[in-house]
Amino acid sequence: MKVSVDRSLCYGSAECAHRAPAVFAFEDGYGVVRPGGAGSGDEPEVREAAEKCPSQAITLTDGAE
Repeated sequence: MKVSVDRSLCYGSAECAHRAPAVFAFEDGYGVVRPGGAGSGDEPEVREAAEKCPSQAITLTDGAE
């Protein structure tokens, strides 16, 4: 699974960085996917971060795009 954060939706709650700090970081007031973290969508904490994101800015897609 591929992980991405839509900065146009993110309002900077930092929930993702708290729930899955190995994959997400908080930079310039927004959640971002750390380098190398984009392919980590199968980890339970990443799925939880996507589900609990208050702005629904995290997307998990099947990497076959």
